[in-house]
Amino acid sequence: MLTSLEEIESPKFAARARSAIGLIRRSKEMVIGLTMVGIFLVLALSVYITGLFGARITPYNPIQNFVATPLLSPTWAHPFGTDSLGRDVFSRIIAATPTDMGVSLAVVATAFIVGGILGAIAAYRSGILDEALMRITDVFFALPGLVLAMVVAVILGPGTINMMFVLMILWWPVYARLSRGETLKVSHQNFIEAAKLSGMSSLKVIFRHILPNIFLILLVYATLDIGTVVLVFSGLSYLGLAITPPAPDWGQMVNAYQDYMLRAPWLPIFPGLIIALGVIGFSLLGDGLRDIMEVR
Repeated sequence: MLTSLEEIESPKFAARARSAIGLIRRSKEMVIGLTMVGIFLVLALSVYITGLFGARITPYNPIQNFVATPLLSPTWAHPFGTDSLGRDVFSRIIAATPTDMGVSLAVVATAFIVGGILGAIAAYRSGILDEALMRITDVFFALPGLVLAMVVAVILGPGTINMMFVLMILWWPVYARLSRGETLKVSHQNFIEAAKLSGMSSLKVIFRHILPNIFLILLVYATLDIGTVVLVFSGLSYLGLAITPPAPDWGQMVNAYQDYMLRAPWLPIFPGLIIALGVIGFSLLGDGLRDIMEVR
């Protein structure tokens, strides 16, 4: 058996890598989306890592008030202007990136793993397990997700962690349904039947053969879905259910700055634009992945 290093150095691996890069280059959506998402993720990771060491990469302190410079229009010193408390809007948007990106990725990753595994197991084993999963997901689909999140937030209280767990609970049924449907498509293929006849256990068949074959389909949906979670989390923050001031957050900033639309229109526009760019970036990346999958 080849070691990992030998596999990477093998001509077959190199050919696959060149093929993948070629497909990425031919998809404009993939290139643009990958660039936009990469900027967001690198920025979020940089802010998070520097914060662990008590440093920051933002030009100004995002939560410190500067009463001498309120409502400044965009300049070289303050690219997005300042708010009513003199805080640099550009610094606040950067400082909010790890929270918004981190929550969205955590919610989708959890739903991807939990929903994907449960859906595959239920479809493969069928019977009561499959029926129970379908009825549970029906209950979740029957309830308006945003309304349910607001109700739970009122019960648990506002906060980033609370909202993250609420969204995790609400998000997995979609992936369970998708995984179940794709598992039903591949579960009667010849290689699955061969694995059964060889005496392989159900869990081994699911994890070795079924999940790897439906992984890309779930990944495409998850990539598109991250933008949706960014939008939903920003909406909850806008309603004051997620981030507690003075901690910066894109949705909360839109809410706080909307009263200045006439006096300082740049204040709500810039955080709203960042939310839109995040959603567009993940949407383009998901579209690019789907195009590559169809080509292959």
